[in-house]
Amino acid sequence: MADNARAKRLADLIREVVAQKLQRGIKDPRLGSHVTITDTRVTGDLREATVFYTVYGDDEERAAAAAGLESAKGVLRSEVGRAAGVKFTPTLAFVMDALPDNARTIESLLDKARQSDEKVREASAGAKYAGDADPYRKPDEDDETDDSTE
Repeated sequence: MADNARAKRLADLIREVVAQKLQRGIKDPRLGSHVTITDTRVTGDLREATVFYTVYGDDEERAAAAAGLESAKGVLRSEVGRAAGVKFTPTLAFVMDALPDNARTIESLLDKARQSDEKVREASAGAKYAGDADPYRKPDEDDETDDSTE
C-alpha cells in the first residue's frame, strides 16, 4: 500500500500528462480544445486512476468527447507509464465531472432566492404593524392603584 503523498503526486502527474497529450499529441477531432481535465484520483495501491474532465458544448459534443477519450485510453496510459516510471502503470477511467452542472444549479437556486427576497422586500416597504408600534403591555396607572388598595 502506497502512502497518500505518493498517490497524490502520481495523480498530479497523470493529470498533467493527460492534459498535455490531449492538447498536443492526440489528433482526434472529437477531443479538440473543448475538453478540460479537472481532477485525477489514484487508488491507494496505485493500480487505478480516475480522470475527471469537462466538455464545453452540448450533449452531442460530450458524448463524442467521451467516445474519443475511450478510444485514446491506451495511448494516454502508455504516455503516463513513460512519464511516471512506476512498476505498474495505473489503468485510466474517464468520468465526466459534475461540478459545472452543480455550480449552475446552485447559481439558479440563489437567483430564485434573490428574486423571492426582493419580492418580500417590495411587499413590506409600505407595511405597518398589525397592532400598536409597541406590542408590549404596560401596566396602567389605574391597575397600580387597585393593587395597592387590596
